[in-house]
Amino acid sequence: MTDDKDRIAALERDNAELKNDLAALKAKVDPPKSTFKPMSDAEHRDMVHQMNERRMNLASNFHPDDLRAMEAACPTAMMKEIALRDARAPTGRPSMIPTSNQQSTSGGDPANVPGGGRGYVEPTPLGVPGGARTQELIERAVNATLPHGPEWGKGKG
Repeated sequence: MTDDKDRIAALERDNAELKNDLAALKAKVDPPKSTFKPMSDAEHRDMVHQMNERRMNLASNFHPDDLRAMEAACPTAMMKEIALRDARAPTGRPSMIPTSNQQSTSGGDPANVPGGGRGYVEPTPLGVPGGARTQELIERAVNATLPHGPEWGKGKG
């Protein structure tokens, strides 16, 4: 009789485990109910506006104390005055620089102007600045630092 009681107890334990497994599988198949609540357009706009306000509160690199110190150093009225003065400043070219329709007052001979007054100048030939002496000094410096020694490249004989 104890054998039967033990078998019944074991079957009930297995049945309880199967019920737990079944509940877990059902929970995976049937997700919990959503808590989503639709909102009106006005509520959504308000939520987005509040989010943007919070974000823009963090956008400034200045602490309010810094802003007060800047205001004390240069008040807003003075900044407006400076901006107004700059807005009224002349925007043309300075009078010292001749415009394209003004004639040069130098009155020099076009032959003395580079390119003979045609606006074209012969290009400078490419080469080592300073000539052959500079080239020789460069080669000596490079050869002295190379691992094959300073005498490399010099003709024998």
